[in-house]
Amino acid sequence: MKFSLFVHMERLDIKQHQKQLYDEYLQLCKLADASGFSTIWTGEHHGMNFTIAPNPLLNLVDISNHTQNVRLGTSTLVAPFWHPIKLAGEVAMADIIMDGRLEIGIARGAYSYEYDRIGEGVNAWDAGGKLREMIPAIKGLWKGDYAHQGKYWSFPETTCSPKPLQNPHPPLWLAVRDPDSFKFALNNGCNIQVTPLWLGDEEVQLLMDRFTEVCKENPTVARPKIMVLRHTFVGENESQIEQASKDLSSFYCHFGAWFKNERPVSQGIIEPLSEQEMSKIEMYSPENMRRNNIVGTPEEVIKRIKSYEQMGYDEYSYWIDNSMSYEEKRRSLKLFIDAVMPAFTE
Repeated sequence: MKFSLFVHMERLDIKQHQKQLYDEYLQLCKLADASGFSTIWTGEHHGMNFTIAPNPLLNLVDISNHTQNVRLGTSTLVAPFWHPIKLAGEVAMADIIMDGRLEIGIARGAYSYEYDRIGEGVNAWDAGGKLREMIPAIKGLWKGDYAHQGKYWSFPETTCSPKPLQNPHPPLWLAVRDPDSFKFALNNGCNIQVTPLWLGDEEVQLLMDRFTEVCKENPTVARPKIMVLRHTFVGENESQIEQASKDLSSFYCHFGAWFKNERPVSQGIIEPLSEQEMSKIEMYSPENMRRNNIVGTPEEVIKRIKSYEQMGYDEYSYWIDNSMSYEEKRRSLKLFIDAVMPAFTE
């Protein structure tokens, strides 16, 4: 089982200085690099202080200059927000600058708030077609002398300039959930990342079952890697764990509000939910956060992740966005490094 860190700049209050948030983000990345994590992942988002990440490639290039060992990945480049030629070229340049440490995760996106602003007529529900057209297009551009005539993009014969350092290209990952997406990833040479979000281990098993079934249906195709992404908090005592459960509840209540795209937004920050409003959202309750996410003592966390290892997951990604302070995030991450990861050392 490999471990990775999934992290963004996370701004919940207008008083938080964004340069300080970036410096703290970088410190978490440096800690992960020095402590045996295999990869640092960061995503793409626009106009949302909830997750500040307008171009993950830019972040990763900078992180590469502050780290030595860890690979660096775009957990989600949102396919419909890019032209294939532009995406292929920027990925290739980043791979060169980063000495071949780049991993590329691509997704269709999720937030209607973003699509309303830069989706150019495509919404989050119809974006799967652009994603499926993007993958063979960028692979063709990296190979060279590639022309494309598709539903969404058309261009004459083109070769990506530059070409990636990694041959034939950086490893590709797709964020998937439904069986057809698993099949597409398998047949297009992509590794797989899944997230059960706020749901429990039954969802983790369901996603693995879908993956296993697709692999069985395609026995001649090499098995890709599969990574599970989970909100994680390791506490020293019950008081810390109880507070973390409340913080994660707040995170998901605001995540849900962004997803619904109904609440006022000012200066990139959504109108905060009151305690009363959050108390009415049962699926995001602190009790469900404690039960469903990986929240607990080191012993509890080890037991849960061991079960994922037994299911067949190759990588566990520690999702550290959680509405907590930098100090709380670092304390939990350090405890995970010191007390959880050694249990998985061969």
